[in-house]
Amino acid sequence: MAGSPDAGDGRHIPVLLDEVVAALQPEKGQLIIDGTFGAGGYTKRILETGASVTAVDRDPTAIQAGRAMEKEYAGRLTLVQGTFSTLDQVALLGAPNGIVLDIGVSSMQIDEAERGFSFQKDGPLDMRMSSTGPSAADVVNRLKIGDLARIFNFLGEERHAGRIARMIDKRRVTEPFTRTRDLANAIEALVGRNPKVPIHPATRVFQALRIFVNDELGELVRALHAAERVLKPGGRLVVVTFHSLEDRIVKRFFSDRSGTGGGSRHLPQLEQRLASFTPVGKGIVAPSEAEALRNPRARSAKLRAGIRTDNPPLAEDHSIYGLPNLPVFHETARG
Repeated sequence: MAGSPDAGDGRHIPVLLDEVVAALQPEKGQLIIDGTFGAGGYTKRILETGASVTAVDRDPTAIQAGRAMEKEYAGRLTLVQGTFSTLDQVALLGAPNGIVLDIGVSSMQIDEAERGFSFQKDGPLDMRMSSTGPSAADVVNRLKIGDLARIFNFLGEERHAGRIARMIDKRRVTEPFTRTRDLANAIEALVGRNPKVPIHPATRVFQALRIFVNDELGELVRALHAAERVLKPGGRLVVVTFHSLEDRIVKRFFSDRSGTGGGSRHLPQLEQRLASFTPVGKGIVAPSEAEALRNPRARSAKLRAGIRTDNPPLAEDHSIYGLPNLPVFHETARG
């Protein structure tokens, strides 16, 4: 689960835990889907309410680590390896009363150098959550300059995107990038480091690569629509995001599905659109000051939630999210 801090005693505690449970309102006898199991922080708290949980994670190591919890709550916890965009298939086990999604990469993955998510510890330039498909090294060494620049610009909001892409293209001809710290050092050497800016100059590029490698924004959009299809009337969808691109998608989804977003511009103006969700609370929930101080990774977290109405799912219009046509990586791709 994204942003989960290490509690010092070996546990990983998800951010906004109390707020998530309050928005989800799980009860004994209900079925909840935890779409991002991680270390099981949300799942465990939900199980303690008496509800049953089907927990999903694309990372096989997270599923393996959760087998002990699955045995502990035998009959009430089912672990499924897969992406949360496949909630339709997961829900074949039973229509859920609630779904929680904690978007992004877990602190366990960040802290494990061999996964290649962070340059704080040197490791292979990987970043794959499921350990399948093209790695970050494949993307960096094989995509065209223009494609790299688009990825860094949109997914990382990196203002030096073009310069960094050109530097990568020049360097990889003689020496491909294979290690996290090598890429981070090359970016720092190119753009420099402003002592007034706390984040490393490679941070946004690494964010962009991680999002691209795992198709995180596409997965989020598909998961939101899958949740709309499978939730029971009165069921609750709770989503925790960690940066503006994710939050913008969730905000636009709930706005569109609650009838406050003006509807799809591709549908007839006179067509009546019945809301498929009603908002929970006043919209956005952020971490308390105490939690943000305790866990720096939680500072950017935002929670949004909605309650499923008994109206049918609305027609999908992915154009409302403003996602660009990013390059598709092919095994034959060459820079």
